[in-house]
Amino acid sequence: MAFELGVMQGRLLPKYLGRYQAHPLGYWQDEFKIAADLNLSCIEFILDFNDADQNPLLSSSGVDEILKITQKTGIKVLSVCADYFMEAPIHNEDKFISANSKKILSSLLDNCYSLGVRDIVIPCVDQSSLGNAAAVDRLIINLDPLIEKAENLRINLSLETDLNPYYFATLLDKLPSEYVTVNYDTGNSASLGYNPIEEFECYGSRISDIHIKDRKLGGGSVVLGTGDTDFNAFFKALGTIDYQGPIIMQAYRDDEGRSIFKQQLDWFKNNYLNK
Repeated sequence: MAFELGVMQGRLLPKYLGRYQAHPLGYWQDEFKIAADLNLSCIEFILDFNDADQNPLLSSSGVDEILKITQKTGIKVLSVCADYFMEAPIHNEDKFISANSKKILSSLLDNCYSLGVRDIVIPCVDQSSLGNAAAVDRLIINLDPLIEKAENLRINLSLETDLNPYYFATLLDKLPSEYVTVNYDTGNSASLGYNPIEEFECYGSRISDIHIKDRKLGGGSVVLGTGDTDFNAFFKALGTIDYQGPIIMQAYRDDEGRSIFKQQLDWFKNNYLNK
């Protein structure tokens, strides 16, 4: 098992406009040096719905700036968390919204190719949850034209859903491309009461991006080691597949960011990575 250990964008910086998770517009560059100091390998960039037109992921000049900082610090951008699609889901009932979101994803694919990104995480949770069969059908129909482009660029469209393992596996069967993959979130699965062993049995071979967090059953994010995430079961399950993707620390954050992250990074390394 070989993986890159990284951080979700913004976790090492003070909150942007008080938001828990957001692209830190105007000071995102500062995080690369901090990540390097912590001996991390990568940052999972965020594409928000708000101020998307100012996000460096969607402009050639922005891509150039990211590449320069990557070259200077050694911190790569291997994955993108496209939170944009939580606010404007590709499977939205409104055809105007879904059509525009497909255009955004197409542009994002082009620029991610220039950056060397391997995974674009498409969240289908919370307000973008696949709550019924009609939503699942719309996702399949609307994603289909972009799958060939993702295949040609060799970029994974990594789905994050709150579907139970069997329903998620059924959805994946309807999207058989090797470039339609799974984002696995340890905390979200714990909050939903899912069993990692069962989940990996259903779709483990298609997991290409992992988020590390801890949550209480039915509750929100908490400091690593204080919630209901069964990390022992997770690593046992992870050992059943040949995982090659990034492991992204999306752990609990406070207003300041860096200190609480360092505390949890040390806990994670001491308990699971350094053994």
